[in-house]
Amino acid sequence: MTISADFDCQTCGACCSYSSSWPRFSVETDADLDRLPDRFVADDLTGMRCHDNRCSALDGTVGSGTSCMVYEIRPQVCRDCLPGDGECLEARAAFGFR
Repeated sequence: MTISADFDCQTCGACCSYSSSWPRFSVETDADLDRLPDRFVADDLTGMRCHDNRCSALDGTVGSGTSCMVYEIRPQVCRDCLPGDGECLEARAAFGFR
């Protein structure tokens, strides 16, 4: 899968606001997880803390301007979601984005 120039993550943010079950930890090492600030980690330690369906590390307004406050150390599931891939399109559709 190649990243599509047709999708700008910093004006979208749908994937980070789509589902509270999405940003789950899977293959991260304990050392990787220890780098994440506690305020962004769910109480049960299984993934990123979410408020409703929105990841707590997402800053900004979905569909207008967003950024990830832990981008350099984000979980693998976040790294695997690429602009224009199936997960991206599913999240964008939920917000009515084309």
